[in-house]
Amino acid sequence: MIEDFERCYRAVRSRDPRFDGWFFTAVTSTGIYCRPSCPATTPKPQNVRFYASAAAAQQAGFRACKRCRPDATPGSPEWDARADVVARAMRSIADGVVDRAGVAGLAAGLGYSVRQLERLLVAELGAGPLAIARAQRAQTARVLIETTTLTMADVAFAAGFSSVRQFNDTVRAVFAAAPSDLRTRARTRAGTAGDDPPAGTLDLRLSFRRPLEPGNLFGHLAATAVPGVEEVRHGAYRRTLRLAHGPAVVALRPTSTHVACRLDLSDLRDLTSAIARCRFLLDLDADPEAVDELLASDPVLAPTVAKAPGRRVPRCVDGGELALRAVLGQQVSTAAARTVAGRITAAVGDPVEDRAGGLTHLFPTPEALRDAVLPMPRARRRTLVGVAEALGSGRLALGPGCDRAQAMTVLSGLAGLGDWTAQVIAMRALGDPDAFPATDLGVRRAAAAVGLPATRGALGAHSTRWRPWRAYAVQYLWSTADHPINRWPLSAEEVA
Repeated sequence: MIEDFERCYRAVRSRDPRFDGWFFTAVTSTGIYCRPSCPATTPKPQNVRFYASAAAAQQAGFRACKRCRPDATPGSPEWDARADVVARAMRSIADGVVDRAGVAGLAAGLGYSVRQLERLLVAELGAGPLAIARAQRAQTARVLIETTTLTMADVAFAAGFSSVRQFNDTVRAVFAAAPSDLRTRARTRAGTAGDDPPAGTLDLRLSFRRPLEPGNLFGHLAATAVPGVEEVRHGAYRRTLRLAHGPAVVALRPTSTHVACRLDLSDLRDLTSAIARCRFLLDLDADPEAVDELLASDPVLAPTVAKAPGRRVPRCVDGGELALRAVLGQQVSTAAARTVAGRITAAVGDPVEDRAGGLTHLFPTPEALRDAVLPMPRARRRTLVGVAEALGSGRLALGPGCDRAQAMTVLSGLAGLGDWTAQVIAMRALGDPDAFPATDLGVRRAAAAVGLPATRGALGAHSTRWRPWRAYAVQYLWSTADHPINRWPLSAEEVA
């Protein structure tokens, strides 16, 4: 349990949604656990316990509140911001590593023994990796139960359960309802609003902490979209995904309360991983108020923050893909990088079928790029092949559970890969909130425009007051330029 009772209880009394996902409120008199912002009557202090994870609350015998649905809250921003083994483990579990490789596979990937990892997670979160994965499976199962017409047996195995009995027992324990009851209630709430989506297609709502400024987030993704891999269609950003059990297509569209997500999966077992990657791509677990409060304390940056608060860092769905694309973008314009990446993808990318749009390929694997004929200068080709070889051999790991410091060490040793590229990879592939490409031309021009020093050394020194959120400061600096990366939705001409 969390020991800082007074602070947590104040958050519960204020029903502050900023704390959703940071901790969970368990009520001994009712046997349920809630998110801090639950609209129900505030329980008496003597009946309250606070837990650092939903898994810990479930292990203590509490079931999820049917009113506030604490299992659907944004994740803790700590797991993206931190780089220690607990954060790496949480990112890996969210990506479905335990479902695919078990706890032993998770521990091996992190470089720890199962016993060491169990001890670390229990000490900080009150639950081990298996319990955390079980809580995640329960949430995945609920999504499938409520949004598809799959049989319960198919739901069970798609969510990662080893048996239908285990699935039934877990759903009853976590949600205090049988799976069939959850489906009946969901259909009652939805009424008869529309037809069921095609098989393998899911419509989801991705939650986030407010505010969220979609301009730089979706604008950046759209403006840098690789033809065939990404597109803007009907007001949504769409792209292909390479997942463990097959390809997928996702469409993401921001609203004032959530991000609408339509997933077209070739195998439903990839649902957990697909959701985690979409959340990481859009930086949806960030705490924008904490970020903006610190950045606005700098008088020079404060007006830019106040103009459009809630900017996120546009990240990626695959670290290796982002690293290769960052090399393609070295010393060329955004348009030129898109063109080259599109040609390479059309030549050596794996083809996919897109039933709802114009996506044609998955981005090429490192192995495919290593032996491809690449339309670029010889020096850049050597750099690209070097990065591809490091990724293919496993020497460079950029996945959810990778060691950021080790990855940066490997990147710094690759020929032809400079500081700008390494910092962009740190910011967008590794999710480092403090990455800062001080040599970026757009950053330097924006710094000069708002009255900041534009030289690398002076700007780097000034940026220390933005720590640990310098990657977010970059988004605010970029926002001062008149560039398509800051506009969403794009105009018809820009989409074309």
